[in-house]
Amino acid sequence: MNGREIENLIKLLSRLPGLGPRSARRAVLQMLKKPETLMIPLSHALEETANAMTNCGICGNIDVVDPCHICADRNRTHDAICVVEEVQDLWALERAGAFKGQYHVLGGTLSPLDGVGPDDLRIDQLIERARDEAVTEVILATNATVDGQTTAHYITERLIETGVKVTRLAHGVPVGGELDYLDDGTLAAALRSRSAV
Repeated sequence: MNGREIENLIKLLSRLPGLGPRSARRAVLQMLKKPETLMIPLSHALEETANAMTNCGICGNIDVVDPCHICADRNRTHDAICVVEEVQDLWALERAGAFKGQYHVLGGTLSPLDGVGPDDLRIDQLIERARDEAVTEVILATNATVDGQTTAHYITERLIETGVKVTRLAHGVPVGGELDYLDDGTLAAALRSRSAV
């Protein structure tokens, strides 16, 4: 239907999360309408970012410097490490602006069915960081999935030797949520995670 270059661009964009072939086609059409203001700057930004990006040697975040801007921020505390599965989880917590400590990106979850074991994740690096005397708490912010819970349990067992306090994010009723619309598992988790007012 279109030239090879245009079809290739649609195909590549459709691989991105949240963009199927139709959304990718709409995005490409929009870029083609304004190549000077959209397509050309986007191509430069993609190339520049691809050449500059790196993983932080401390926490595993993706940035253009190592250590990343979060680890290098002198205003952040060093007593707590928040453990997340992937970089997008770190970025989500940063958007919330509620945590001012350090992070640790595991790079996934334990998943025996997929062949992902402890050596495939950044768990040993986490244990080493937790041994620092400045660290008093490790917050496990893994997802509330079977693999996320399994990973959190494994890390908790490994952290016993460090003597650091281990906590989990609370699970339950979302802000603005109505009880009638929540599933049974979420309601049960909310009751178990209740706190004093």
